[in-house]
Amino acid sequence: MNILVLAGGISTERDVSFVTGRCIYEALKRKGHRAILIDAYLGLPKEYLGKSSAELYEEDIDWAAHVSGISEDAPDIESIKALRDPEYKGFMGPGVIDLCRDSDVVFNGMHGENGENGRLQAYLDLEGIRYTGTDYASSAICMNKQLSKELLAYNGIPVPKGTIIHKGEDTTNTVGYPCVVKVCAGGSSVGVSLCHNKEEYDKGIADALALDNDVIVEEYIKGREFSVCVTDWSGQPKALPIIEIAPGGEFYDYKCKYQAGATVETCPADLAANKTAEMSALAERGFKALKLHSYARLDFLMKEEDGSLYCLEANTLPGMTPTSLVPQEAKAAGIEFDDLCIKIVENALR
Repeated sequence: MNILVLAGGISTERDVSFVTGRCIYEALKRKGHRAILIDAYLGLPKEYLGKSSAELYEEDIDWAAHVSGISEDAPDIESIKALRDPEYKGFMGPGVIDLCRDSDVVFNGMHGENGENGRLQAYLDLEGIRYTGTDYASSAICMNKQLSKELLAYNGIPVPKGTIIHKGEDTTNTVGYPCVVKVCAGGSSVGVSLCHNKEEYDKGIADALALDNDVIVEEYIKGREFSVCVTDWSGQPKALPIIEIAPGGEFYDYKCKYQAGATVETCPADLAANKTAEMSALAERGFKALKLHSYARLDFLMKEEDGSLYCLEANTLPGMTPTSLVPQEAKAAGIEFDDLCIKIVENALR
């Protein structure tokens, strides 16, 4: 098959997306497919513009040659925007739309903002283009952390107590300390702060409002952190083995997520059988409540004090490197990384 892998974009998770895209691209090539990895925003390099999609798929090009690792800090998006020809006004860069149309399937390797908030999915739906992952509606719901929390709570799935602050409104802390401040629409823990006092809180609010017009403030729950990938490849939501995340710092921030050795991850998690069953059931219910499809990752906290569980959020396009959380869970279920990528493609084609 001819498979286009979309990555990059202009979200704060741009660098992470490229590493995800490279790993997917290389897996698809190992499985014998023709694949192209492209930055959805910057598009085709100038030397390839004017060539047909068929030519590009046939040429021996290393589309992942430019991809490096993930730095400790989120990328400077304004400098990325400055790299593109101002002639292109929309999100999609030069050549991207034609490649999407001419491919058998688009493997969505994006993270954050336009790649994960439903806009890209809606566009591909209108064009009749097949793509991996969940649909536009569930993507939009899950990108809005407040809306997804409300849906989870409505369906009886415990979530941390909290409130939402809109830009321009009173920012007084009504939750208490310690608390967590985070952007309403974002990922990779960019714009997330753990605040112990008013000084930290004011800075956390200012940092978050610089990234988003809506900010969530919620109670800090001290305890163990877990993640559960749920798929519906068999027709019904099914949880993969649970993974525990033990960050080196106070919480699972951007550095802990992407710098080697900053976090200890254990899969399957060391949990009593009843807790494993409870968390898996909550994840499957959450998957249904949020109208998710194909695969997604739901994150949980288990309170140190009494072992109660809380769902933090759902991630509709989780990281896809061999050491990312979802591939680790799949491996624990007997699914190797390359086969996981193919399963996701096959689900899109169905």
